[in-house]
Amino acid sequence: MSRSAGAIPSVPDSIARAVSRETLDDLTTLVSELQSWQNAKNLVGGKTLDDVWTRHIADSMQLRALAPEARRWLDLGSGAGLPGLVIAIMLKHAPPASGESPCVVHCVESNARKCAFIRHVARLTAAPVRVHNARIEDVIAGFAGAVDVVTARALAPLPKLLDWTSPLLKTGVIGLFPKGDRAEIELTESSKYWRFSNEISPSISDPRGRILRITELSAA
Repeated sequence: MSRSAGAIPSVPDSIARAVSRETLDDLTTLVSELQSWQNAKNLVGGKTLDDVWTRHIADSMQLRALAPEARRWLDLGSGAGLPGLVIAIMLKHAPPASGESPCVVHCVESNARKCAFIRHVARLTAAPVRVHNARIEDVIAGFAGAVDVVTARALAPLPKLLDWTSPLLKTGVIGLFPKGDRAEIELTESSKYWRFSNEISPSISDPRGRILRITELSAA
């Protein structure tokens, strides 16, 4: 039976040990609100809520470790704010050093009800999130020079992601794209159209998953 409301699943020790109590409180708020909104808004796959801490929270958290110095993030097709809200909550509790730019996570999502959820949780947690209720192709160019990292989780095949994000990746922005067991196939297909540097990291939340770190993009 899928979980839609009720008790929050127990926090895995691996997450509890990895973050501060304040960060964990905010992540718990996110999980609680996700459960509360799920029946009415269908924000994520219902069955994934039974393993929400691994499938959604840990899966999102691991991205920040691949760009730990980044302060400005862009999450495309953010859905229920995954990974955007999670990254923003982590950034909130890692304030900038003197001279560093303020942290911000831009969440781009075309679905208005999902945007409402992201805004709601951002208000509850005071996470540094800016929500853009828009289509990716209509706003992507406007983020040139404004972000350090662009990410997209379960959104599109890599060739399409590179088409969308090329205005950013060509100018030094890091691309972090979680992928499944087709990662190598998507890399091969993308190399027909683009040159880029790529690092592959195993996913800590899915034994079949890979995270692609794309930089130095140029036309093939």
